[in-house]
Amino acid sequence: MSEAQRVLLVTGGSRGIGAAVCRLGAKAGYRVVVNYTANKAAADALVAEIKAAGGDAFAVKGDVGSEADILAMFESVDRTYGRLDAFVNNAGIVDAKARVDEMSVARLERMMRINVVGSILCAREAVKRMSTRHGGKGGAIVNISSAAAVLGAPDNYVDYAASKGAIDTFTVGLAREVAAEGVRVNAVRPGIIDTDIHASGGQPDRVALIQDTLPMKRAGTADEVAAAVLYLLSDAASYTTGAILNVSGGR
Repeated sequence: MSEAQRVLLVTGGSRGIGAAVCRLGAKAGYRVVVNYTANKAAADALVAEIKAAGGDAFAVKGDVGSEADILAMFESVDRTYGRLDAFVNNAGIVDAKARVDEMSVARLERMMRINVVGSILCAREAVKRMSTRHGGKGGAIVNISSAAAVLGAPDNYVDYAASKGAIDTFTVGLAREVAAEGVRVNAVRPGIIDTDIHASGGQPDRVALIQDTLPMKRAGTADEVAAAVLYLLSDAASYTTGAILNVSGGR
């Protein structure tokens, strides 16, 4: 099947890495579903951009911290395109810089609900549509992890790092679970990427402050991460599953 017939769903697709994946996926010919939580204007603008370039896309609101929203999002894909071939588990949060001995249970529960439970539930719904066990025709899933999963993020956000460590383990386990059912599952571990996630965590100048300490002396771009994601979704990676690809500039 040509990529022009395939459907790609990206959670957290209205900004940053997610938006870059949506753009590159559309250029590759995928019909793109842009999930967003709150910024409808950004999602609609991205859909309009994709359509203006000759692509096919639509936006769907949904908080991956809510199972009801996740189910509604996937049902919207079913109604609109009737299939799902590629899924990117990108939506996630980071919180304010803090030590573990300063973290509240509310912060920890929110972090794990969105970054871990939400990602697993989204993958569950993707597998239900892709797996030959469920009557699907196969597909590919890419989870967005983080270099923090192996670095631990001390004195910043160990809880976020732990949530991404869970994503790494989940990637390997799910990949082996569905490997014989036509579904490939891989992950990308971005390092310091120049997006607004740092501002959302209360450190808008983080990239500028630390880029000289990075092996390549610069932050990565969302497009560089997106290129790795699109490779793992593509037929060029047809024998790759359970892999975790570092896009971290050597960090």
